[in-house]
Amino acid sequence: MKINKNIIKELTDYLDEFNLTEIEYTEKDVKVKVSKSSTSKNIETVAPSSEKKNIREEVSIDNSKKIISPIIGTAYLAPEPGGKKFIEIGQKIKKGETVMIVEAMKTMNHVPSPLDGVVKEISVEDGQPVEFGQTIAILK
Repeated sequence: MKINKNIIKELTDYLDEFNLTEIEYTEKDVKVKVSKSSTSKNIETVAPSSEKKNIREEVSIDNSKKIISPIIGTAYLAPEPGGKKFIEIGQKIKKGETVMIVEAMKTMNHVPSPLDGVVKEISVEDGQPVEFGQTIAILK
């Protein structure tokens, strides 16, 4: 069976574009499933003869400066609507300082910074859904 690399590339692009961790595509007897985690991209192809091929591409990512969501929920950048944001780009923050709130099941969970640094990027919008392990901010 010949694997269509264009489909895999397009599905991988969709993962990044829509901030997904997994996507599956089925056409006739071919099923392609692409998933990723913070450290690797997994591409699994299922052929009609139930033959499985696993292709694993290791991606080197520096997680030491990333702040990740500890839970699934909705991210809030300020303690109340219209309030002052917890962090701004260029701001110095200290370990333990709240960077945002992730609301899950009507519980507001403060997300602390795991280290000292300067905010380089805020990776989520106010009110945006976030997944467990998703990067929510990057420090320098």
